[in-house]
Amino acid sequence: MAMNLGHQIGTLSGKQIPTEFAAGEQPSSATASPSAVWKSPAGNLRSNSPQENASPPMLTPPLTPNSAGEWSYLINLPMLRPDLSVACQAFATSSPLEMTVKDEKKGVSVFVMMPLDSVTNGNTVNRKKAMNASLHALKSAGMEGIMIDVWWGLVEREAPGAYNWGGYTELLDMAKKHGLKVQAVMSFHQCGSNVGDSCTIPLPKWVREEMEKDSDLAYTDQWGRRNYEYVSLGCDSLLVLKGRSPVQCYADFMRAFKDNFKHLLGDTIVEIQVGMGPAGELRYPSYPEENGMWKFPGIGAFQCYDKYMLSSLKAAAEAAGKPEWGSTGPTDAGHYNSWPEDTPFFKKDGGGWNSQYDEFFLSWYSQTLIEHGERILSSASSVFEATGVKISVKVAGIHWHYGSRSHAAELTAGYYNTRFRDGYLPMAQMVARYGAVFNFTCIEMRDHEQPQDALCAPENLVRQVGLATKEAQVPLAGENALPRYDKSAHEQILKASSLNIDGSSNDREMFAFTYLRMNPSLFLPDNWRRFVAFVKKMNEGKDSRRCWEQVEREAEHFVNVTEPFVQEAALALMP
Repeated sequence: MAMNLGHQIGTLSGKQIPTEFAAGEQPSSATASPSAVWKSPAGNLRSNSPQENASPPMLTPPLTPNSAGEWSYLINLPMLRPDLSVACQAFATSSPLEMTVKDEKKGVSVFVMMPLDSVTNGNTVNRKKAMNASLHALKSAGMEGIMIDVWWGLVEREAPGAYNWGGYTELLDMAKKHGLKVQAVMSFHQCGSNVGDSCTIPLPKWVREEMEKDSDLAYTDQWGRRNYEYVSLGCDSLLVLKGRSPVQCYADFMRAFKDNFKHLLGDTIVEIQVGMGPAGELRYPSYPEENGMWKFPGIGAFQCYDKYMLSSLKAAAEAAGKPEWGSTGPTDAGHYNSWPEDTPFFKKDGGGWNSQYDEFFLSWYSQTLIEHGERILSSASSVFEATGVKISVKVAGIHWHYGSRSHAAELTAGYYNTRFRDGYLPMAQMVARYGAVFNFTCIEMRDHEQPQDALCAPENLVRQVGLATKEAQVPLAGENALPRYDKSAHEQILKASSLNIDGSSNDREMFAFTYLRMNPSLFLPDNWRRFVAFVKKMNEGKDSRRCWEQVEREAEHFVNVTEPFVQEAALALMP
């Protein structure tokens, strides 16, 4: 006898899901975890979780898309049936027993980055219907949680100390309702100047006003061009922002966030990633894409020519007994789009990067960056002490020219990493001093996929960072640098996340992985099926004996039975 849809899902999850209800009768509150979908029918596990009575999000029939093409198959989708609605609710919640088992096993939790413009300029949730449907789809597929940029330029936009948490209050409540954990990024940088930036969110109005009065508050290159993505670290401790220092502003912002969302800290909000530079990364803005200034794989340019950075350089040179070294940074290091061998400073043989002066300069340049990170990390650790959240720091994956002797692109960004020096170990040690997490990008990349003439080596770079974090005894988390939906990228992430890098890391895996980014393409049928299988493999951990093919077959079945609300999410996200 043929089984109806509710019966099929009930069998998959090990639960009996009713398919018809008498007038006024409510669906059963029995729930099943996303992981249950993947297993053969087991015992009838039931949950008394407080979430089990929460109503699933309102799912309406997908609308006809605005344009023809790949979305045409969504036209005339039938109305969502009650049995599927109940099944969606069942997928969204884990029983205590299942959660206990998950917590005890190895595996890497997967988070998904939300769109950069998840909160609007009017401090409301952007595309609320899309957000609700998308969060439901993510939870159903076994995602641990989401990452949200909390923009300084939105929350404290109008005046110092005037915080408007509007859209974030609603967005975080939505995450809690769906049972998703949150990585909250304290985004103290401008959005709109880097790879993947899909919107523009400037620094707060009053900060820009101060930068207009004193342009040396902005990072500056040797040609006098200013970068307004992030306040120069040269003035970290100076009272240049209407009576407060930049670091005080960051600490006050984080304190206000803690006070406003203390009821969610440690439960829904499990991680605070602290922005420390452009794109939120601990680096200098050496390769800005704005106005076409830099293009991959240019080496970038040093950013130490504002008066505050030059003052610091002068003091360091005098302390080293070489006052003549303190007047300026290198002037022979080429331009943003130069290649190492085109410059006297970075060329392989006889390059200045290996001279006594330049060793002094690069040590100062990188150490100043690390001290900047330490100041902000110290503030964050103090603010969020005893709240139950982890603090994390994001470091850029600058993999181009990694195979060159000088590692030019890393040097201009502040990472003093050459063939003769490990530039990532000092950063890892700094992060370790505060019990924080070291978050690294470009986890999805393979060496052979990159331009060979630029000596790109992302796999070797990830390996080096893995070894540095192991030596420093600091947890390593990862992100992909570019949107990828293919199995090859998923396999590379799985390989990297296992941290099998030196033959003695059997008990070590990545702390977590955050996927860039939620958008309509993620929910296309083939992309979503592959992604669901990838998440399951990550959750199972590196000791899993199950092959890709088996997981993909199960993913296919899962995607089929949950197709309507995934389509709802995809359509709602379309512009």
